[in-house]
Amino acid sequence: MNTPATLFVASALCLSAFARGESPATNDLLPPITQGLRVFTCGHSFHVFTYHQVEQMAVAAGLQHQVVGLSSIGGSTVQKHWDVADDKNTAKAALIAGKADVLTLSPIWLPDDAIEKFVKLGVKHNPALRVLVQEYWMPNDEYVPVYPLQTKKVVDHNATDLAKLRVANAAYAKDIEDLVRGINERLGKASVVVVPVGLASITLREKVIAGQVPGVKAQWDLFRDNWGHAKPPLQILSSYCHYAVMYRRSPEGLPVPSAFSLLKEVSDADKRALNQLLQQIAWQTVSHYPMAGVMKAVP
Repeated sequence: MNTPATLFVASALCLSAFARGESPATNDLLPPITQGLRVFTCGHSFHVFTYHQVEQMAVAAGLQHQVVGLSSIGGSTVQKHWDVADDKNTAKAALIAGKADVLTLSPIWLPDDAIEKFVKLGVKHNPALRVLVQEYWMPNDEYVPVYPLQTKKVVDHNATDLAKLRVANAAYAKDIEDLVRGINERLGKASVVVVPVGLASITLREKVIAGQVPGVKAQWDLFRDNWGHAKPPLQILSSYCHYAVMYRRSPEGLPVPSAFSLLKEVSDADKRALNQLLQQIAWQTVSHYPMAGVMKAVP
């Protein structure tokens, strides 16, 4: 298993290559998964859309993807999904029955002890289970991990300093990474991986500012509100990241997703170009991110 030291070295090397826009060598990556996977998702409104969007992507790629179940709770910690009464807890039931190959989770702030509870329960009944933990974009464009959630805070996404946002996102990502690394060390294997959605979202926003995103003129075009609920381009970027981690393969070349039908002001040509860009950002981010489980372990 990777040690913290080797992961640090891998992260430094890969993020340096990522910054230069380099693609990882094929022999640095694990083989893609070619069999369809059975997926259960637990999450909130910053995550649950991936459930059917990734299904659409996988089917378009010719995979026999199966959606097993969805536990959707607004503003939820993972603990809230764990605490659903056992007779109504479809997530626990699916894991106990060994019906899922993949469980996706999206904590808001840490600590969130139920992540490890779900991992242990799932691996007990299916040792090959992989758990994907979403590292998502910063609500309110800042890392202020408090409850109750500050959903009404006034934020101007267009005025956000993305350099500062990268620092905030890195602090949140480190917390997620430390949690996941600890769970894997206690398990004795890397069953849990991180989906670096927040990192990918900042790259997208930088390209928006640079005028390089077809059909997206301003950062606000990615969000529905101050808190940060996603419009289709950011949703699809997140789903492409999940697809890339889930199947260890690039989403590049997949068709324009149905969610883009909501972009009424965007031309078909721009939708195609936007889709291609989101695919590139997702794969570039995931394939350079050691804890996504796509790269081979450092010797």
